Amino acid sequence: MNYATRDASPTLPQPAAPPENRANVLGVGVHAIDLPRAAGIIENAIREGRKGYVCTTGVHGVMEAQRDPQFRKTLNRALLVVPDGMPTVWIGRMQGYTAMKRVFGPDLMLEVCRRSAGNGIRHFLFGGNPGIANELAEALRRRFPGIKVVGTFTPPFRVLEQSEQLALEKQLETAQPDIVWVGLSTPKQEKFMADNIQRLACKIMIGVGAAFDIHTGHVKDAPNWVKGAGLQWAHRLCQEPRRLWKRYLVNNSTFLVAIGLQLAGLRCHTLPPSSPPS
Repeated sequence: MNYATRDASPTLPQPAAPPENRANVLGVGVHAIDLPRAAGIIENAIREGRKGYVCTTGVHGVMEAQRDPQFRKTLNRALLVVPDGMPTVWIGRMQGYTAMKRVFGPDLMLEVCRRSAGNGIRHFLFGGNPGIANELAEALRRRFPGIKVVGTFTPPFRVLEQSEQLALEKQLETAQPDIVWVGLSTPKQEKFMADNIQRLACKIMIGVGAAFDIHTGHVKDAPNWVKGAGLQWAHRLCQEPRRLWKRYLVNNSTFLVAIGLQLAGLRCHTLPPSSPPS
């Protein structure tokens, strides 16, 4: 019985480690998972004191991984790679993971925060434009009374200087968060997490992209029917055409060709073994 079938049972306990079963999306291993299971794995990792980072990966991330083999390694070394876009879900289902569902980064953030309001998990917000992280902290406190948001940090639009890196490390050492939510763009957020997961005083880092802007109302989320149809990219493109046209129009068409070759057996992409938990 494969993981996707077992995943359909609501009575099974949450596993301590991510599932071995991963969809192979152009050589990127995307876990065959759904939202409740992803949140449970994150909770258990925190409870057990394990460190790792979580990537929310859709077509954009997969195509960045085609251009940059080191970035592909970064994704495949993550504690968890969740299917952030419907195309990754559809590919997983074609590969036999019939219960695989989309785990949208902003939805994952809300689910983990909702569940943590009464269990003491501590949150830190890293990313966003000036003021956005503080807005998000207040929004989360209003939405989930009792949640522990223990700090925010808005980075500059460049690599941190040594003094800024040391200030961040000191702030986290004092705050002692369990989760650092990273709201940068792909591939910046994944590279930041891979470089810092062992350096910073936290257990789990989760890259959630536009979640900071969506949950503060600066970017309008798509209706559910648009998300389910796999058309959220078009909704985002209409809001930010000058910034996103190349990402979506070029990436999406290139992805369709590449995944068609993989599914037809004309091009082979292998997955490395899952990284052992730390």
